Amino acid sequence: MKITEKDVGYVAALANLELEEEEIARLVTDLDSILAYVDKLNELDTAAVLPMAQVLFDGPEGLAFREDRNRAGFAQELALSNAPESGAGQFKVAKVIER
Repeated sequence: MKITEKDVGYVAALANLELEEEEIARLVTDLDSILAYVDKLNELDTAAVLPMAQVLFDGPEGLAFREDRNRAGFAQELALSNAPESGAGQFKVAKVIER
């Protein structure tokens, strides 16, 4: 897949980033090389490779840190009790993204 400057500009706009032309050109090259590497990895036959759940944790197979179970959450009033501003049962926050 070939990444274009239009693709980089589109993603930058979604992320609300302003990029210089040099940055866009560098990102086109970088992203294109990353996708080329992923395509190369996709050529590998992994049918005989067993799935792994924990690739960074050296522990016994099947080890779980704790059992998943349902627990009672906070009451809405308690959750909102320290909020600087709330209304309609929700936290109110200032708008941080302007376009």
